[in-house]
Parts: sequence; C-alpha cells; structure tokens
Amino acid sequence: MLHLVNKSPYSSSSLDSCLKFATKGAPIILFEDAIYGAMAGTSLESKMIEVMKDHPVYAIKEDLMARGVNNIIPGVREIDYTGFVELVEQHRPCTWS
Repeated sequence: MLHLVNKSPYSSSSLDSCLKFATKGAPIILFEDAIYGAMAGTSLESKMIEVMKDHPVYAIKEDLMARGVNNIIPGVREIDYTGFVELVEQHRPCTWS
C-alpha cells in the first residue's frame, strides 16, 4: 500500500495516523503541506529518520519548491509528479487527510 499524506504534521495528526497503520516497507509520499515533515533541522527530524528505517519516504519536488523548502532530511527522496504517478500505478494508494 502507498500512503499519501497531504496535511502538515504541525497542524494535523494525519502523518501519525498513517504511521500507526503502515506496514513495514510501505512507501509514504508527503505532498502539499505534509512536506514540512521532510524539513531538516525541525522538531520532526529525528522522528522522520526513525520512520525511514521502515519506510521509503518521498516528497513532491514541486510542493517543496512552492513552499520554499530546500533543506530536506537526508534520505527523503524528492520525486516529481511523474514519479508520483508511477508509485500510484505500482501500489494501491491510501490517503490520510
């Protein structure tokens, strides 16, 4: 299953809910305001490093650029919309909002 998270982890529990149910190895895509969870140097960085031990974590490049986020946690993979579509084609998506 592919987990899609679009709400900021600072104002929503969407990411936490996702993590409760995501099985080991399931990819997680952060997009729209959820990309703030991919920012390096924040209070979430250590949590996201732990998450990446069990899940590949992706952030949509266009959303990072639109929000001025250019310093992401090492290991978070930037993908464009084509990469997003490719992951959706490979996995059954589940949206957390």
